[in-house]
Amino acid sequence: MARVKGGFNAKKRHNRVLKLAKGYRGARSKQYRVAKQSVMRALATAYAGRKEKKRQFRQLWIARINAAARMNGLSYSRFMFGLKNQGIVLNRKVLSEMAINDAEGFAALAETAKKGL
Repeated sequence: MARVKGGFNAKKRHNRVLKLAKGYRGARSKQYRVAKQSVMRALATAYAGRKEKKRQFRQLWIARINAAARMNGLSYSRFMFGLKNQGIVLNRKVLSEMAINDAEGFAALAETAKKGL
């Protein structure tokens, strides 16, 4: 059989990596070897960032709920415990939205939580 050179596939692979590195500074966007390292690191960081984002949003929701609960005379943990005892199942995202946009509704939940303690 005739020998097949890998030039076309190598060029395709290089271009794929260089396309991902578009916008990087200096050699990181021009030279394949440097771009490959930068892209690998960037993809790893992006993956970790998607996991980190979930943690940060939960942290934000808890901070908002805590602030609103303290305005109603409860700490975050006592508020959540009171809701749990009353059988009210609302996730933190919804409670956070209520704390911001529906203060009266959140106050009513706080009163219900106080009864559950």
